[in-house]
Amino acid sequence: MPVLDLIGNPSTEIKESREEAIRQSWIGVMEARLVREELAKCWRTEGVNHYEVCHPLTEKYLDLLRTNRIEGYTKLDFSA
Repeated sequence: MPVLDLIGNPSTEIKESREEAIRQSWIGVMEARLVREELAKCWRTEGVNHYEVCHPLTEKYLDLLRTNRIEGYTKLDFSA
């Protein structure tokens, strides 16, 4: 068994990399959620001028929606 400990268990490494990738995708999704909440707050407080005042938040939110998606590990392991 000590030989296996020196080499490392590839299934453990794969599992850890899967968990890290999923964790990072969830962090991105939560970041988008926080921006969405700030955008909703901006809409409520700015009223009629929300198109002009909240535009930077809108752009940031749309960018986060495009880039941050939750991907399962099955999609991430095609190259392995």
